[in-house]
Amino acid sequence: MKAVHLLPVLLILGSCSSPPKPPLADPAKRRPVNAAESVALQVCKGDLQATRIQASETASAADAARSALARLTSERQAELADTDQRSDARSTVYTVLFPFAGTTVRLSPAEAEQLAREAKAAPLIRLSARTDGEADDLAEVHVAKQRAEAVKSYLIAAGIAPARIRSTWQSTGDHAAENATAAGRALNRRVEIEIYRVAPREALLPAADLS
Repeated sequence: MKAVHLLPVLLILGSCSSPPKPPLADPAKRRPVNAAESVALQVCKGDLQATRIQASETASAADAARSALARLTSERQAELADTDQRSDARSTVYTVLFPFAGTTVRLSPAEAEQLAREAKAAPLIRLSARTDGEADDLAEVHVAKQRAEAVKSYLIAAGIAPARIRSTWQSTGDHAAENATAAGRALNRRVEIEIYRVAPREALLPAADLS
């Protein structure tokens, strides 16, 4: 019987009894996750991102503020333009005074120039002639009518189209001041010239029965 050589087998079994060791990592290539430099770098990146977000939000807020300011400015300009337009649309009333029983228009050159300038641009002019009379008689009516016609002739001579002038007169009442005093009566002897910058809108109100 031949002898069995067990030594190589035992050596082989002995070598397989312990697991292989894992490979060793190079310490120089390890990443220092908790190192101070790494923490500072992460904090810096976070701060930079927060700054970018804040800058973007600030820019958006500035754009919104500029848009709101532009809108408010536009609205204010529109309001001012509308106010100016409504102010320009208001009529102006000039008053020409007369001496007792007088019917002659007497204006200074400056007053005449201003009146003619505004009247020429007006689509409508209304004349209201008045006296300081206390009794509604023919003499007072004649004076009131003569004053209205005198102012109308004055405006026509200044270049105003007659078709744009409307005249009314009233002998008594409608006083502008106290008629019991001399100063008041001087203010009541007048013709009011109402200059319209915009022609009034006309509306017809027919009576129920025109027969």
